[in-house]
Amino acid sequence: MKFIAVIPARYASTRFPGKPLADINGVSMIERVYNRAKESKNISRVIVATDDERIVDCVKKFGGEVIITDVNHQSGTDRCAEVALKIGLKIQDVVINVQGDEPYIYAAHIDELTTCFETAKDELATLVSVIKSEHDVVNSNVVKAILNKNNEAIYFSRAAVPHKRNAELSEWLKQGHYYKHVGIYGYKVSTLLSITQLDKSFLELTESLEQLRWIENGYKIKVKIVSSSTYTAIDSPADIELLLKQLKEGI
Repeated sequence: MKFIAVIPARYASTRFPGKPLADINGVSMIERVYNRAKESKNISRVIVATDDERIVDCVKKFGGEVIITDVNHQSGTDRCAEVALKIGLKIQDVVINVQGDEPYIYAAHIDELTTCFETAKDELATLVSVIKSEHDVVNSNVVKAILNKNNEAIYFSRAAVPHKRNAELSEWLKQGHYYKHVGIYGYKVSTLLSITQLDKSFLELTESLEQLRWIENGYKIKVKIVSSSTYTAIDSPADIELLLKQLKEGI
């Protein structure tokens, strides 16, 4: 079994066009993500998957590996599947989908995710961290994860779930764990090629979360709980300033 990291990088972001090329302390965001992925002990190969020649040129300039993928892909998962086919991965190999907008992702998180694939039955995996603030519980931009006793995902939501009916919000975090989804996925290649053939589902369209499509279709998502979340993901130019502030303050 091999572990390959794929970094989907789309140029035409609605909120932040050219985001992968954004300057983060003198280095492009895509290079920072690439370098972090290369630090992983368990990853044998890191590939940027993009649909834009400007990103191709940037990756080649810093010596990274890049593959052009179809401009019509709807998600990073689709780009990962195309890369898996193009480089001839075996069905038992694992693709780690590293988000291209997290320039300071922890390599240790990538390694944690690879440990989820211990048996032939393990098909999908992701990470969560414990939510520590009331703000994150109610923030719709923070995706919450519900786990069963086997640490498999039951549901993901932008809503504050589970809802504690008979307690004030200030008491929720004292009475149980709430989990924040850390947006990195691992897929067994055989499963990756299958889930990209599924039609979009009701829950996916409702919450705008593609992983709900997999759950609705009966796939099990193994979840590893990590001790900390990542630094701010970059969704808009303003997020860069927030990230730089976090780095300066050591948050």
